[in-house]
Amino acid sequence: MSSLSATRCAWIDGIALWSPTLPGWERARPILRGEAEPAAPLRRPAPELLPAAERRRAPDTVALAIEVAAAAVAAAALDPRELASVYVSAHGDLAISDHMCAELAGAAPMISPTRFHNSVHNAPAGYWSIGSGCMRASTALSAYLASFAAGLLEALVQVTCDGAPLLLFGADIAAVGPLATVNRSRGLLAAALVLGPQRRPQSSIALDWSLGPAAAPPELRTAAARALADNALAAALPLYEALATLGAEPVELRLPLGDSLCLEIRLRPAT
Repeated sequence: MSSLSATRCAWIDGIALWSPTLPGWERARPILRGEAEPAAPLRRPAPELLPAAERRRAPDTVALAIEVAAAAVAAAALDPRELASVYVSAHGDLAISDHMCAELAGAAPMISPTRFHNSVHNAPAGYWSIGSGCMRASTALSAYLASFAAGLLEALVQVTCDGAPLLLFGADIAAVGPLATVNRSRGLLAAALVLGPQRRPQSSIALDWSLGPAAAPPELRTAAARALADNALAAALPLYEALATLGAEPVELRLPLGDSLCLEIRLRPAT
């Protein structure tokens, strides 16, 4: 790692991923190793954390975010009420944004309060807080196609400074309507990690990190990942491919943060 800053270390305690063809980390891992075919596409997850009525009404962004957040926290064997969180999304809920724009352009503009509520960028983080009973601090951010890397950096900084585990989760969906002519996001994709400052029994991988100069995005190695490349959160997929294939030797990645910086990562098995 050729870094511009001191290298720090965090531990990955929980991993989650969801797309229609990668429905959950346990099913996704062999697919991202090239050992299995993608699953038959599902429409969207049905997160059990939400009551049945809320589950039916929740927009895709909320269903995706809650699904991966709950799965990552369960894998980490931590109390969700005790975890601060960072939520990332490049575009928020594009389907609701399209609907609201269409309503405002109509002859008698009137927007549903529920739709407006769900259009807010951090709405999935709010649903997670309510559903899990968590009252810890929550950060929501967007950095266009670098949103996942920026969120990961924010999460790693908080873990380092606060000395406590933290949940990172994010989701992006497809652009629809006129928005689809100017926005490239396609499909559904959500990802989550629980990161900690110290090794725990659940810690599977060490993550060394630092800031480095600008770098090109890593190439996706599997057909299953490349099929999701048009989703706005696809920048997370090289990391998940590396997590799925990590063996005895460390793996290094450079995730672009913009035109001048990248997040340099070295993954090591917890031994």
